[in-house]
Amino acid sequence: MLGNQGAGGPPQIQRLIDEFNRLPGVGPKSAQRLAYYLIRMPKEQSEDLSEAILSVKQHVKYCSKCFNLTDQEPCYICSNPRRVENIICVVEQAMDVLAVEKTGFTGVYHVLNGAISPIDGIGPENLNIQNLIDRIRLNMPDEIILATNPTTTGEATGMYITRLIQDDPNINIKISILARGLSVGGDLEYADQDTLRRALDGRQNL
Repeated sequence: MLGNQGAGGPPQIQRLIDEFNRLPGVGPKSAQRLAYYLIRMPKEQSEDLSEAILSVKQHVKYCSKCFNLTDQEPCYICSNPRRVENIICVVEQAMDVLAVEKTGFTGVYHVLNGAISPIDGIGPENLNIQNLIDRIRLNMPDEIILATNPTTTGEATGMYITRLIQDDPNINIKISILARGLSVGGDLEYADQDTLRRALDGRQNL
C-alpha cells in the first residue's frame, strides 16, 4: 500500500519539485530533474547547499548607499577609497554590477533593482530611483552612466531617470548611455566583457 504517499511517491519529493518550479526559468521537467538530482546527492553536499542558502538569507543585504548586494555596510565597492566616486554607473540588477566590473570600470554603482514595467505592476516608486536622485543632489557627481539593459523597459527607465535629472534645476551633471555595441533586447549579464568594455568606452552623452 502507498499510504499517504500517493501515486507520485512521498509528498516531500513533490514539495521539493514544487519549490524548484517556483524559481525563475525552471519549468516542471527541470524542477523534477533538480529534485531527483538532489535526492541522489551525497548528504554532505546537500548539507553544504542548505547551509549556503541559509547563510545568504542571514548575511547578505542591500548596501544602503548603492543598493548592491553585500555582507558588509557599506559594500566593498562603496567603501573602496580607490573607486572614482564622481562617476556613477546606474544598472538594473546586482548581476549587472558583476558584468560591468569585469570591464575594469573604476567608478561606483547605483542598483535600481529592476526596471519600470507597467504591465508587471512595476512603477518608479518600486525601484531605487528616488534614492538615486537624492544621492545625486547630495554628492553632485561629474557623470551618471545609464547602463540599463537595451530592452524596452530598460530604455524607458533610462529615459525616465534622464527627465528627472534634466528637469531638476539643482542638478547639472553629465548624463551618458552605453554605446550600441550591445545587442538590442539583451541583458548586461550575458554580454561578453570586451563588448561591454567597448560600450562603456563609447558611451554617448544625453
